[in-house]
Amino acid sequence: MGRYILKRLIAILITLFMIITLTFFLMHAIPGGPFTGEKNVPEIVAKALNEKYHLDDPLWKQYLDYLKGIIQFDLGPSFKYEGMTVNELISSGFPVTAKVGLFTVIVILLIGIPIGIFAAINQHKWPDTVVMLMATLGVTIPSFVIGTMLLYVFSLKLGWTPAYGVEEWQGYILPVLALAGYSLSFISRLTRSSMIEVFQQDYMRTARGKGLRPSKVIFKHGLRNGMIPVVTVVGPLVASMLTGSFVIEKIFALPGIGRHFVQSITNRDYTTIMGITVFYAVILVVIVFIVDLIYGLIDPRIKLSK
Repeated sequence: MGRYILKRLIAILITLFMIITLTFFLMHAIPGGPFTGEKNVPEIVAKALNEKYHLDDPLWKQYLDYLKGIIQFDLGPSFKYEGMTVNELISSGFPVTAKVGLFTVIVILLIGIPIGIFAAINQHKWPDTVVMLMATLGVTIPSFVIGTMLLYVFSLKLGWTPAYGVEEWQGYILPVLALAGYSLSFISRLTRSSMIEVFQQDYMRTARGKGLRPSKVIFKHGLRNGMIPVVTVVGPLVASMLTGSFVIEKIFALPGIGRHFVQSITNRDYTTIMGITVFYAVILVVIVFIVDLIYGLIDPRIKLSK
């Protein structure tokens, strides 16, 4: 186990190094710069800004300086948010994004997995048909369409929830539902197909032949093996939810990191783009690593050390 963890940590560092390197050089390959689009900025002022932020240094020096900052957990200053660093932007926006993402993951798991199990138990019956129909609709309809419809009906027409912001707890309801739509449908479909495959295994037939209660057969003998594909998907899902949906945050005017990311792309704010990208990458690789460790707890037959 110790050797496995060490290898994975080395792989994580290499992955992050590649992401940082690719992001840095791709950003600087785009024509123009953070201050080229400024209106009525004299050339001498633009030159002074480039000198202040060391954008006139050779590219290799900028790259080494950025790597040094990453090692020191310093993502640099924002070019467009005056007087703020990328660390401050992330620390101010991430709590909101994380809350919405955490609530969304809870909704997805608490509803999606039981619905998938229910559909698998009633395979080829009308409950299964209804669940699959709803799941298909959830997968095909984009989240921004769901978000716009929810906003129009429940905020503008009925007035049950705020139209924007999360100052009140009701403000979380519509963003969570809009974010959960696709993933909830996908998890329920995946759970259904995985459980159906498990139900057809010989050990499940043996358990039923012994006269065990159906609930014990399903939840004790079948659920563990059926959850392995779901856990594989849940890892990246949690990472994506915790880092937010840029479109949903824009629709509901949430003060999360998604808003900063969209604005940084528009403004060519290199440091903010790279900082949020690296932040997302760290969350993703760490959660995937945790998921791999959970495999051994779900199924003892999976030996991570091998």
